[in-house]
Amino acid sequence: MNDTTDAQPSETAADAAARASPPAEADGFAVIEKLNAENAELKDRLLRALAEMENLRRRTEREVADARVYAVTAFARDMLAVADNLARALDSVPAEARAGAEGWAKSLIDGVELTARDLQAALGRHGVAKLEPLGEKFDPNFHQAIVEVPDETRPAGAVAQVMQSGWKIGERVLRPALVGLSKGAAKTAPKGE
Repeated sequence: MNDTTDAQPSETAADAAARASPPAEADGFAVIEKLNAENAELKDRLLRALAEMENLRRRTEREVADARVYAVTAFARDMLAVADNLARALDSVPAEARAGAEGWAKSLIDGVELTARDLQAALGRHGVAKLEPLGEKFDPNFHQAIVEVPDETRPAGAVAQVMQSGWKIGERVLRPALVGLSKGAAKTAPKGE
């Protein structure tokens, strides 16, 4: 009986091993499929993280560039009052008085003109530019219309008068120009009427 008993358990173990093989192969394929799915998910997450980092890098570069250009905005806005006052001082001197000025008056006028030019040049070095819209087509992004004036030399909607100069920093408006728009040439009645 011992021989029979010893042979039977070994056959049972062999049979059990034979029966266990197909599920082991199936488990192997399931493990491989699971690992492939996990690999694909990790690859997708990596690609998304890399894209996010690239977008963040670009956005940061853009923000740093904007900060360089627009950092002086508050200071420049304050300096516009100084530029306006210098322009008003020069405009208050009649052309005849300016042409005939001598001595200290001429020196004073020349000094104010020089100061105004230097201030505008300093603002220009920092990206601040004066808007000169006279004769241009009205642009609500850069101009603020105050009045409509009769001007037959300009088409309707063109800037015919500048009440206050506008300024921009980079591509942004620092202060819109206050302008008067042309009504255009007067319309005449047709000859048949």
